[in-house]
Amino acid sequence: MSAELLRLTAEHVVLVVVAMTIAILLAVPGGVLLTRREGWRTPLLAFAGVMQTIPSLALFGFLIPVPLIGGIGRRTAIVALVLYALLPILRNTLAGILGVDRAVRESAVAMGMTDRQVLLEVEIPLAARTILAGIRVAAVTTIGTATIAAAIGGGGLGVLIFRGIATVDSGLILAGAIPSAALALVADGALGLVERRFAK
Repeated sequence: MSAELLRLTAEHVVLVVVAMTIAILLAVPGGVLLTRREGWRTPLLAFAGVMQTIPSLALFGFLIPVPLIGGIGRRTAIVALVLYALLPILRNTLAGILGVDRAVRESAVAMGMTDRQVLLEVEIPLAARTILAGIRVAAVTTIGTATIAAAIGGGGLGVLIFRGIATVDSGLILAGAIPSAALALVADGALGLVERRFAK
């Protein structure tokens, strides 16, 4: 049992890390883009919001028949987890950059900085704490949602939870739920420390 628990925990961590990496690579640049393209904000934020309101099990099921990204297995699970993680990162990136004092931005431009330099050297550093807060929320949520991946063959700690439900074995359910909760607490604590460092 211990060997299986370690294997499933490793699978769970891989699911979360891969999904979060993709979500960050999509949502942070996306949030930056929305600060420059005001007309795109409503439709893109609405799309991300709709994705998060769909019940997790239903979203996993909806993706199965989708060509290229669908099917049974880890790939579909990762796509679903990415869609769930987009909104908090996208929204916080947008809010963080828009929250930078206009006077600071104008001062940077007056010093001769290009838009790219203003973004990389002024806006993102000042918005970093807000962006990290969004990543922190997304990470904790993704760790919990990843347990549903087992329903479509994605692996992870949800395997034990679903097996426990099927056999009415509370021990198996706890064997999957407790490590998942522990992972969420560790991720929340670690990202919270990083977030506080940017507050100094």
